[in-house]
Amino acid sequence: MNTKMYVGNLPWTATEDDVRSLFSAHGEVREVNMPTDRTSGRPRGFAFVTMDSAEAMQSAIRALGGKEWMQRKLEVSEARPRTDRPEGQFSNSGGGGGGRW
Repeated sequence: MNTKMYVGNLPWTATEDDVRSLFSAHGEVREVNMPTDRTSGRPRGFAFVTMDSAEAMQSAIRALGGKEWMQRKLEVSEARPRTDRPEGQFSNSGGGGGGRW
């Protein structure tokens, strides 16, 4: 039973306590994880919120998805499982060259 949500488009000023307070209206919040940028230490603008039940998660998704909060329109959805990426591998998208100088 998945109870973890992805919350996107968070304002840079939002704290874990702010997010916990917002979601606690829909059930018990077990965890709030707000990743930060490795170099600057600033929040990256998204979070993962884990609720105590699937019902609480669905309630929060319905109520908060698309809601304006702190002047930002929230994106809220069930979190997808993380896919492992091989270490040292980069995507093959974007520019590239390969021609002579």
